[in-house]
Amino acid sequence: MDRRQLLSLLAAGTAVALTGCATAEGEPINSGSAGNPLVPPAPQPPLLPPPPGGPKAAIPAGTITALPGAGTSMALTVDDGASPEVVGAYIKFARDTGARFTFFVTAYYDSWSIHRNALRPLVESGQIQLGNHTWDHADLTKLSASGISSQLERAKNYLRDNFGTDGTPYYRPPFGRHNATVDRVAADLGYTVPTMWYGSLSDSGVITEDYLIECARKYFNPQTIVIGHANAPAVTHCYGQLVDIIKERNLSMVTLNDVLLPPR
Repeated sequence: MDRRQLLSLLAAGTAVALTGCATAEGEPINSGSAGNPLVPPAPQPPLLPPPPGGPKAAIPAGTITALPGAGTSMALTVDDGASPEVVGAYIKFARDTGARFTFFVTAYYDSWSIHRNALRPLVESGQIQLGNHTWDHADLTKLSASGISSQLERAKNYLRDNFGTDGTPYYRPPFGRHNATVDRVAADLGYTVPTMWYGSLSDSGVITEDYLIECARKYFNPQTIVIGHANAPAVTHCYGQLVDIIKERNLSMVTLNDVLLPPR
């Protein structure tokens, strides 16, 4: 069974695992205050702080694995999107807390189309950034130059047509595998910054919630790029704990665009 088939099975199972839990579609809506249901509740401040101000750091063309310089920023980047429920839960997490993410979109998955209308305003506001994670998660190092180009270009066109952005200059090669040929073809399409990571939530497949939190405690640190996945339900049960870790460590969640000045 290849990775795409596995992730499709995970996506189907996630819907069952999330039954009865608070998700983007499943949480009860508060229609107003207890005393007067016609009066909307007062807006609550976001649980997480906005990104830090100041000048952005210039980065050279090439692979990045962390945020340059000193600071308290952390970029949580979310890959794939095999599960519509998990994608929807991430969107709700962003709305509820002010969390900022960079999603590396595998455009083949219908999660992104299902949640397009909910996601697009967050993309347009800059709270969520989109990057290219290819069309269907192929190992680019095993493809010809034309095959590499097709994988990235199909995803590029999908992002532009559905979200008004093509994700350049950031792309994440599936499995983290890239070489000089892959980088050259990607750069020809505007993807000059292969984006890797320093730490991982280790949730590309099914894991326990305890292990996910263990990984978060290990890798949620200043100036890190951390990879997570929108594939399996464990993360959707841990958002409160993730917020607690971020606040305990005085971290600011950022998108790549918040803190980096891409090469011209």
